[in-house]
Amino acid sequence: MRCTDSVAGLLLATLLLTPAVPSVAADADFSRLGKDLTPIGAERAGNADGTIPAWEGGLTAPPAGWDPKQGYVDPFPGDKPLLTITAENSSQHAAKLTPGQQALLAKYPQQFRMIVYPTRRTAALPKEVTDRVAAQAPKVQLNGFGLKDLGGSTTPFPIPGNGLEAIWNHLVRYTGGGTTRTGHSFPVRPNGDYFRIGFHAKRIYAQNMEGAEPNRLFYALGYFTEPATLRGTIFLVHEPVDQVAEQRSAWIYNAGQRRVRRAPDLAYDGVNDGSEGMIVTDQVDGYNGAPDRYDWKLVGKREIYVPYNTYRLSDKSLKYKEIIGKGTINSDLVRYELHRVWVIEGTLKPGARHVYAKRTFYLDEDSWTVLSEEAYDGRGGLWRVALHGLIQCYDALVPWYRFGIVHDLTSGGYIAGGFDNEIREPMQFNVTGKIGDFQPDALRRLGGTL
Repeated sequence: MRCTDSVAGLLLATLLLTPAVPSVAADADFSRLGKDLTPIGAERAGNADGTIPAWEGGLTAPPAGWDPKQGYVDPFPGDKPLLTITAENSSQHAAKLTPGQQALLAKYPQQFRMIVYPTRRTAALPKEVTDRVAAQAPKVQLNGFGLKDLGGSTTPFPIPGNGLEAIWNHLVRYTGGGTTRTGHSFPVRPNGDYFRIGFHAKRIYAQNMEGAEPNRLFYALGYFTEPATLRGTIFLVHEPVDQVAEQRSAWIYNAGQRRVRRAPDLAYDGVNDGSEGMIVTDQVDGYNGAPDRYDWKLVGKREIYVPYNTYRLSDKSLKYKEIIGKGTINSDLVRYELHRVWVIEGTLKPGARHVYAKRTFYLDEDSWTVLSEEAYDGRGGLWRVALHGLIQCYDALVPWYRFGIVHDLTSGGYIAGGFDNEIREPMQFNVTGKIGDFQPDALRRLGGTL
């Protein structure tokens, strides 16, 4: 069963009892960026008790002798765990746990635990990227639920004054300008059975696209590589910046029918192919798409344990059978650290449609990346809990997901993705593209080669 209203309410109390940080005034002092705030708005200083260190520029170089073919190796192999949080001792750590984490500890007492390591603030971006943030910060505006005058910034609101501004920071955060990657995901049934989904994806932001059209944030193209029932299905997305002026455009190529059609359901709560119904479209990448169906509240900042610097899951010697387990992935492989996060609540607007009536997001202050999400059903019960493990891609200066997992508390299943342990080709950043390769007619040509 889904968590009852009373249980969900008890879990939420942990969050609501934490003092909220007031919203920042509209005339925010952007001169603080790069001083007491980091270049994208995080608190540069550590916390009072020293368990969160000061940000000192992040991790900007790979370990000595590193080869991209190795995958992202752990730059901190000597770090030792500080503590392990289990169902038995979770009450002692409740102040630094989310309601979703507490629910997972309670539901999977034998499988889910949190191994906590020293905090390392590794997130870092290229200087030209942060310089653009500082230049545009006084200029970017909200236009209803959309953006105006983004001007290439990847953190439009480094000192956010409300929840919508904060969620936009995640939506347009820096992810390397253009990326190409092949990965595997695994829908896992309650009994532990699973199958493998292969997907190749390319996402090119407008500044890296030759011939980019006006009002474009990025172009994305992806296709399934396995299993055979999905192989050859191709998706194409044109994502606008100002989503008031223009909605997302999406197309799908069906290999069996050999035709391209519009895909209006490739947004919001459309169910993803190959997910067994456990994830909806706007949960990909932590959260994506137009934020118009929710009222967004900036609850405040908290110090919580989050999956961070999860490099062990990049180990190319790991086999998927060592990662995927019943109830959740192998907890021994997941590193948690104490970090400050922005807490954002999204409540479904009256008359709007979505399977999630309420959502809570936890955004890393150092990268504006969603690290966790709680999704509630129409009765107020906690339904799904997502965790997203972050690493710093030290060669490209990009904070990026090492894995993403959505637990369905109703069914007891989950879907985990972002793995490339059994893939040789490394992920590529700063990829460029040509507009002609990201048009609907290009899907037919590509489909004939898959």
